[in-house]
Amino acid sequence: MVCGGFTCSKNALCSLNVVYMLVGLLLIGVAVWGKGFGLVSSIHIIGGVIAVGFFLLLIAIVGLIGAIRHHQVMLFFYMVILFIVFLFQFGVSCSCLAMNRGQQEALLNSAWGILENKTKTDLETQLNCCGLLNVTASRTEFEQDLQNCPASCKKESVCYTCGDKMLNHATEALKILGGVGLFFSFTEILGVWLAVRYRNQKDPRANPSAFL
Repeated sequence: MVCGGFTCSKNALCSLNVVYMLVGLLLIGVAVWGKGFGLVSSIHIIGGVIAVGFFLLLIAIVGLIGAIRHHQVMLFFYMVILFIVFLFQFGVSCSCLAMNRGQQEALLNSAWGILENKTKTDLETQLNCCGLLNVTASRTEFEQDLQNCPASCKKESVCYTCGDKMLNHATEALKILGGVGLFFSFTEILGVWLAVRYRNQKDPRANPSAFL
């Protein structure tokens, strides 16, 4: 069967969804591993990563079954949901690539404010730092975090803030995250295109007079 035919489209769509399944399982596995080794103790962070992995796994299973059975309804919902995911991921990836230092600080401040105290202390221990940013706008919160900080650097003469350490690598990290997210967003639009193409093709093993 030449590439572009029914079998080629079916195999390509199945292979793409197998990759999505592996990525979903990887996200779930990393979240469980992080929780088991005590790297992250916040149930919200763990639950969020597991939810994203489970959602991606579920969508991949729907697409895989739809591709194997050439199921019109499942393929329709698969390509609609995948297109919505593509729009969201594309926007987030572009935002990561375009974010400057001031926006990074604002994002860190908002994220730090909603973290649980246990999660903050975990980060301070892992990064060997205390507090987020020693600025006037959040001086009270910084002093409170400094008092509760369990990092070993408190016993030394110099103890950097977690915000400074994060921001030193934030630009590079955002570029990597944005680039990877942008790459996977184009694989999602490829999946939508394959689903549309495959859905409108006729199964050569089926009744030639059947309408698809």
